[in-house]
Amino acid sequence: MTISPDVAAVSTSRSQRARHYVMTRPTFFTVAYAINPWMDTTTPVDVERAVAQWETLRATYSTLGHTVDLVDPVPGLPDMVYAANAGLIINGTAIVARFKHAERDGESVAYATWMDRRGHAPVSTFHVNEGQGDLLVVGSMILAGTGFRTDPRAHAEVAALTGMPVISLELVDPRFYHLDTALAVLDDTTIAYYPPAFTDRARAQLQQLFPDAIEVSSTDAYVLGLNAVSDGKHVVHPAQATGFAEQLYHAGFHPIGVDLSELLKGGGSVKCCTLEVFS
Repeated sequence: MTISPDVAAVSTSRSQRARHYVMTRPTFFTVAYAINPWMDTTTPVDVERAVAQWETLRATYSTLGHTVDLVDPVPGLPDMVYAANAGLIINGTAIVARFKHAERDGESVAYATWMDRRGHAPVSTFHVNEGQGDLLVVGSMILAGTGFRTDPRAHAEVAALTGMPVISLELVDPRFYHLDTALAVLDDTTIAYYPPAFTDRARAQLQQLFPDAIEVSSTDAYVLGLNAVSDGKHVVHPAQATGFAEQLYHAGFHPIGVDLSELLKGGGSVKCCTLEVFS
């Protein structure tokens, strides 16, 4: 592929930063209940395939030089693979998730135990917060989703606990029930997002904050293409989001597609499987 001088110039400005991720193997993954539009209890799940796809994602992070810690899966918690929902760990503060649905309550206990063992003293919010599913760090601010899962009142709690400004963004399409399904953080100043997933007010906020944001098509959004993880240069994304991959390339990023189609049956993909620890 020929790289134009303009694209090459942008590419050289993208820089990778070593990251610290936390993941949980989908040993007990299944779709035993339906709490989002992606989940269908009548659709069979191939656990071996889910584990193999997850292993590819983990290996991708390791190959890129990132640290990956593992939290042991717990029987009876099939959604525990979606580690991003576990909480938010940043600047010495570890906020453990408070889930909306009772089916996921046990995950908070499991991840809080891991946080405590690793020296991250976990704290809780009074209101529902679903971790990095709805709390995405961009530079010195936190973009916070609401509308389906995280209670907007938790946003003020997160701001008080972290000392960081929190920007509330309301989601309106149930297919994009968490912020990380409709918006991807690419570096400290760059995002990609799917405008129809947000209210008019939220779109206006994003346009003001990120005038150069990448806007993805419905085709890519509907395969959860924005459920991606970036280290500032490499963007690991669902392999089916080919249009998004091209947009990333032309913006100077290095897209890496990973097939997580089996885990998509539970309503999650790359980012959902990845909790980032911010030091």
